[in-house]
Amino acid sequence: MKYHFIGIGGIGISGLAKYMYFRGHKVSGSDIKESVITRKLESEGLHVSIPQVAQNITDQECVIHSAIIRGDNPEVLEAKAKGIKVMARREALLEILHDSKVYAVAGAHGKSTTSAILSSIMHGSAIIGAESKEFGSNVRYCDDSDILIFEADESDGSFLNSNPFVAIVTNAEPEHMEYYNYDEELFYNCYREFIQKAPWRVLNAEDPFLSTIDGDATRLYPSRDIRNIEYILKGDEPYTRFTCKDYGIFEVWGFGKHIALDAALAILAAEKSMDMEDIRKNVLHYKGIKKRFDILSSDENVVIIDDYGHHPTEIKATLESVQVYKKLKKIEHIIAIWQPHKYSRTLDNLEAFKACFEGVDSLVILPVWAAGEAEVFIDFEKEFSHYNLSLVERLNRADNSIALIKDDTIVQILDSGLIVGFGAGDITYQIRGQK
Repeated sequence: MKYHFIGIGGIGISGLAKYMYFRGHKVSGSDIKESVITRKLESEGLHVSIPQVAQNITDQECVIHSAIIRGDNPEVLEAKAKGIKVMARREALLEILHDSKVYAVAGAHGKSTTSAILSSIMHGSAIIGAESKEFGSNVRYCDDSDILIFEADESDGSFLNSNPFVAIVTNAEPEHMEYYNYDEELFYNCYREFIQKAPWRVLNAEDPFLSTIDGDATRLYPSRDIRNIEYILKGDEPYTRFTCKDYGIFEVWGFGKHIALDAALAILAAEKSMDMEDIRKNVLHYKGIKKRFDILSSDENVVIIDDYGHHPTEIKATLESVQVYKKLKKIEHIIAIWQPHKYSRTLDNLEAFKACFEGVDSLVILPVWAAGEAEVFIDFEKEFSHYNLSLVERLNRADNSIALIKDDTIVQILDSGLIVGFGAGDITYQIRGQK
């Protein structure tokens, strides 16, 4: 078929587009501006149009758009005028995933890491909400297997359409509550429905909500099932070594108890169909994912890390790993650079954000990445005054240093210590020196 993806520069839509392209369909797409993702898509053979205009809709048979695309988008209007089927990403999942044995990974935190680790363990295709360093993409296609590792997104309820053969849930902490009208009962009922759709489930049984789920499942109790955690460096690469249940010792790339938990869930999901010794060996194929404790530069004076953490729980977990890395690398101070993601998330979790940077020596805050939301005033200078705080407008990366810029003037250059950037906006490109 001929598919067209509107908003193809987004990580979720780009994953579906590449997957359908690899399956042999003719795929085109569009976005409002060129980006690292759109350029990579074109290098892989997909046709991408910039910007979004009606002329991009020609003879396609199906148009799929991301959740943020409005009904008055010119390509949506043109497709409907031509009688072409138009679907939101959420609806399209039913069509795209219906014939796969889907290992669907959901959760507020850790689902990208768990999905990537599981894709390293199992032979099968994968669609992940981040780029796996093992295969240099957010998508891997294996035409000799019906297994698909899929990162199932709860932010728009689309995980309900993921056709789960196995439902793996890392946690069910309330997040993206604006989609659920701030109704926790609705939020948890959607998780319950997702879990019930799967013939088999793998659950973090110490999550307060997941502990209430009845029925057959493989349950992980991290406090007793994950033991003997230790952190080691192989070169400059971080690894966590741990014992999982009675299956022996495993090593996985990354630092932290949360990494061990994500890996343990992936191990238990694969255990039903794989030999444990093959699982133990294949876990070592995982080399991290882009933007998750992503070590961009490391020498004796400065370490620069990019992390996708944009919720207080994620930031706190990453900073625990940063403290371990600091100790092993014998680095003196930690500088956190935070780009708040969405006004609604920042306000909903303001008290937790104010506490989650505890332990950093300096905190730099960039302007809020609005993600389409209307601007709301937040007095960051007042709310975060208990930190050694700098408010700047943007970053400029050059080799192993980062310039902090305000009013088009460099106000400080960071060239020593452990520098870690947090956020789901364009901070990842600023801290990498990319456009």
